[in-house]
Amino acid sequence: MKNVVVFALFPAIALSCGNDSVKISGAGATFPAPFYNIVCREYAKISGNDVSYGGIGSGGGIRSLADRTVDFGGTDIFLSDAELEEMGADVLHIPSALGAVALAYNLKEVSGLKLTAALISAIYRGEIRHWEDPRIQAVNPGIRFPNKGITPVYRSDGSGTTAVFSEYMSKTDTAWREAIGQGKSLSFQTGIAAKGNPGVAGIIAETEGAIGYIGAEYALALNIPSALLQNRSGHFVKADSKSIPASAETHIPPDTRVSITDPDNPEAYPISTFTWIIVYKEQDYKQRAKKNAQALADLLTYIISEEGQTLATKTYYAPLPESAREAASAVIRSITFDGKELHQE
Repeated sequence: MKNVVVFALFPAIALSCGNDSVKISGAGATFPAPFYNIVCREYAKISGNDVSYGGIGSGGGIRSLADRTVDFGGTDIFLSDAELEEMGADVLHIPSALGAVALAYNLKEVSGLKLTAALISAIYRGEIRHWEDPRIQAVNPGIRFPNKGITPVYRSDGSGTTAVFSEYMSKTDTAWREAIGQGKSLSFQTGIAAKGNPGVAGIIAETEGAIGYIGAEYALALNIPSALLQNRSGHFVKADSKSIPASAETHIPPDTRVSITDPDNPEAYPISTFTWIIVYKEQDYKQRAKKNAQALADLLTYIISEEGQTLATKTYYAPLPESAREAASAVIRSITFDGKELHQE
């Protein structure tokens, strides 16, 4: 029953606003789906356009954009140079919000759980199998853990959340880097697989002793406890409206492709990330009309606007810092149709 509740909270966006409206479709990461749900709904009300977004995982969003079956993709990790070459044409990254990957858990009467990268690695590698393990107890001397086995939960689909989580783990733990590695899809030797952030959240919610990595917004919205993680400075930090933006206090390159995991800031949550919308720079393809390109650019502009970013905070995301908003705006202005920038016409 809890699974049903989780999925109902974060449905795919499907909005209809009249026969004359422009249709805009997107697919990809489940991580930002709650935000895209509300921001696209508000844009639809304002513009009269139809907007749809399907949370199918970052890998699915990238493939859908490459196949030209959607207008935009959603991804929690930026495309590498090699991946960009495979897209067949120039792809732009527009950061839409800041989020974090939380280690959510289900342990009755346990709050304030602290974890290090080494402990997380040992759990997912099957080295630590019970919550009473002395290595967990040593980091949490004030907590009385139950005599309960640990059930790690992970993503079964190609996932930006997995990529962000595993990027951080590969940076901070040698055993993880050698045994599991980094990527959107990984091979785990122990635990339970689930599709999408909602699927992982559902398994955790109904399985006592479970732990899994999910978008922090899902843990907050569903009131699932999540661990305080040790950052590079040795501080144990919870993912919240202060610690997540602290991770983004860095230089934003013009193409906005930047990793913010394991930052130097002592106040920062260590597994924070931008989430991006990806689009083709040249919008004159597959018999698209110019009005479709303009509507897409308008949607993107609304998402990074002050109003759009206010909506991000309502769904437990952190708004973009001003430097990221400026970079995103410049990227949107570079979108072209028939070789001409839309904003210049």
